[in-house]
Amino acid sequence: MFHLPLHENIATFVNYFTPKQKLMPLIKSISGIRGTIGGAPNEGLNPINIALYSAAYAQWVKERNKGKKCKVVVGRDARISGEMVSNIVIGTLTGSGVDVVNLGLATTPTVEIAVTEEKAQGGIIITASHNPRHWNALKLLNERGEFLPDTDGKLVLEFAEKKTFSFPEVDGLGHAVNNDSYLDKHIEKILELELVDKESIANANLTVAIDCVNSVGGLAIPKLLKALGVKNIIELYTDPTGEFPHNPEPLPEHLTELSEAVKAHNAHVGFVVDPDVDRLAIVNEDGTMFGEEYTLVAVADYVLSKTPGNTVSNLSSTAALRDITLKHGGNYSAAAVGEVNVVAKMRETNAIIGGEGNGGVIYPTLHAGRDALVGIALFLTLLVKSGKKCSTLKSEYPEYHISKNKIELKKGMNPDEVLKKLENHFVNEKTNTTDGLKIDFEGEWLHLRKSNTEPIIRIYAESSTPEKADALAKKAMDLILKI
Repeated sequence: MFHLPLHENIATFVNYFTPKQKLMPLIKSISGIRGTIGGAPNEGLNPINIALYSAAYAQWVKERNKGKKCKVVVGRDARISGEMVSNIVIGTLTGSGVDVVNLGLATTPTVEIAVTEEKAQGGIIITASHNPRHWNALKLLNERGEFLPDTDGKLVLEFAEKKTFSFPEVDGLGHAVNNDSYLDKHIEKILELELVDKESIANANLTVAIDCVNSVGGLAIPKLLKALGVKNIIELYTDPTGEFPHNPEPLPEHLTELSEAVKAHNAHVGFVVDPDVDRLAIVNEDGTMFGEEYTLVAVADYVLSKTPGNTVSNLSSTAALRDITLKHGGNYSAAAVGEVNVVAKMRETNAIIGGEGNGGVIYPTLHAGRDALVGIALFLTLLVKSGKKCSTLKSEYPEYHISKNKIELKKGMNPDEVLKKLENHFVNEKTNTTDGLKIDFEGEWLHLRKSNTEPIIRIYAESSTPEKADALAKKAMDLILKI
């Protein structure tokens, strides 16, 4: 059994503290391929595997669009392996007869927007998100600039496994063009949003501190803030070298420098993003943490105050979003973990805002993907219009705390059977089996999910205090140990 503190994130712990040269097996999921750089075939994310899965994805695009000359948008974060991976991806796509629009260094949401603007048939984002420098990944998009749903993702994996693809002769090769204009277009679209008040932000004379972990946020966030009229920007790690100065996941224990910078410069707020800029965490004016779970809560509170409607987050996200939604007269729905599932539920329920508790804000008026840039613009508008300090805003939201843990199963134990036995144990409680097992108690909840890559069950618990959340998680772990 291994129990992490309240604020720790399991995946980051496992990935970041793995020795940097240790190769990990490829993680193949419906949304893409992730792994450490190097190794033998099928061992890591190396040129052979990059080409294999790029070719499989190209085949999926072509079969989905038979008789049409297909186009795919490609962009990458600033990690060191990005250029190598990008060259192979683009070469394989063009070798498969697919045209490519190469954005070069670009945020994940910028690539998603570019797919629809280009009327492309898909997109590949080269980023391992919050993973350390020796990881990279291919994130696969459909023609709507959204991650592939389950059936399509499995098709790509099947094409790769069976090598069900072919390459055209020389006259059928695709062509690649470079286009670095989409960050400006992305920012322009944000400024055009009705709920973004550029004039009020500019007039507030804000001082904003930022930490962009030396990735593409260093290109995007300062440009966005300047476009919003913010003149006083305290920049930390905005050089897109790919050399992350600290663990790149935006968790409190990694944000000590930003916290100190906010206090030292009397900044009104601090923002930090992950390497591909789809997650946003906020630091209060006194250096305390706003809380990554509360990024979406605050932005949703503002959006719902202007345009009442429904919201969605995943089953492991804070109940504060539900509380805020009900306060504004809307309906809240929970989706299975994963952006593709949240987006599908948002579409099903006509939600006007949604996302995930990892700082991922999805505002479909702009596009249906997590976007830290639109999160910043909407939060700054909320901040200046409220006339309050960041810490005051945070104090007004329902207070919850999440404990994140995992438990390793003994050899031979079936995680599905374990979860079924737990479901029977909690038969008299309100349960949800959409994604593992979620149990709602009075004022707190417990969510248990099996890992698709390890013999473990992840345990998330939320309550009104850290101690109560930890106690609830321990109760679940004790039950699993008895089983």
